[in-house]
Amino acid sequence: MWLRKIILSILCLAPSIAKAESIPLPNPLRAQSIPELSGQMIKGLLGVSGAIALFMMVWGGITWMTSNGSAERLKKGKDTILWTILGIVIIFLSYVIINFLFTVIGTDTEA
Repeated sequence: MWLRKIILSILCLAPSIAKAESIPLPNPLRAQSIPELSGQMIKGLLGVSGAIALFMMVWGGITWMTSNGSAERLKKGKDTILWTILGIVIIFLSYVIINFLFTVIGTDTEA
């Protein structure tokens, strides 16, 4: 009896399932091609790394300001700021290189 109900429900739903092909699905990625998607992902990662660099700059400044004359903490704060500045330079250079490569390839990477 229950097998009969299952078969009947499947047969009743079959037209609905077949009709599901015509339902348009929106693209949640907002990218129409793989190069455009990779460009969006790279720009997103560069943004996240920039936010991390900003946090590290603030952390280095706080460490430096709260060193209370401790040479070790003062050096640690200065080194954090120095390496953060180097990281920001690398982030900006990678952004320039990525944009140049995508321009040479001819891919529009605007989000």
